[in-house]
Amino acid sequence: MRKRLITTMAVAVALAVTATSLAVAKKIVVQQGNLRLTVDGTFSPQKLPKSTLAPITLDVKGKVETLDGKHPPALREFVVETDKNGALNAKGLPTCSAAKLNSQDTKNAEKACPNAIVGSGKTDVEIEFAEQPPIVAHSKLLAFNGGVKGGTTTIFIHAFLTVPVPAAVVTTVKITKVHNGRYGLKSVASVPVIAGGAGSPINFSLKLHRDFTYKGKKQSYFLAKCPDGHLNAKGSGIFSDSTKLVGSVVLPCTPKG
Repeated sequence: MRKRLITTMAVAVALAVTATSLAVAKKIVVQQGNLRLTVDGTFSPQKLPKSTLAPITLDVKGKVETLDGKHPPALREFVVETDKNGALNAKGLPTCSAAKLNSQDTKNAEKACPNAIVGSGKTDVEIEFAEQPPIVAHSKLLAFNGGVKGGTTTIFIHAFLTVPVPAAVVTTVKITKVHNGRYGLKSVASVPVIAGGAGSPINFSLKLHRDFTYKGKKQSYFLAKCPDGHLNAKGSGIFSDSTKLVGSVVLPCTPKG
């Protein structure tokens, strides 16, 4: 596996972006300038069919920090292209909308779209205002299926921060099919400004999996196959201080059948 990876903390957010193939097989540390990112996670099962898509579960954790201990910049945009042997299957699964999630705390967000949830986890966000010591806000993360329209699949990632004032943070992830050699999906996450620009995610964990039934048949939202022993991903992330991290990763899997 290459040591170059683009995961930019993704507010635990854009990690859903990579749901079809960007689950790292071991801990990876990426550093540029004063910024350091650590990502650790698994996907299961790692033994996958060669020619047919099968359900997968992703469990990803990450941390962002600065070498000098100062408040880190915030992620603004995350773009990733993932392997053509991964897929999202949203047909027949109930959907949610940003309008139903905005201004909702976690409990009410769950109530608003319980059948559209495709993952959950948690995040810590460090908030630092001028001439004040930083504070850390904690939140549960919820990933919701936003449906498919015009060939684009949408995922909403919801967090609710209680400090400095109660506020919901909803990140929108847009996923489209591409034909770019090894890569078959392109995901773009636009991360909203947190606490007026003073908030930066510093830790996250996110587990992604959803089985459902459509027209009497069992379905799964996250799918992959393994024809040749690996899955690939590449991408970039841009932070509020204009730092840009770019890289790629090759993920091992075991073909079966």
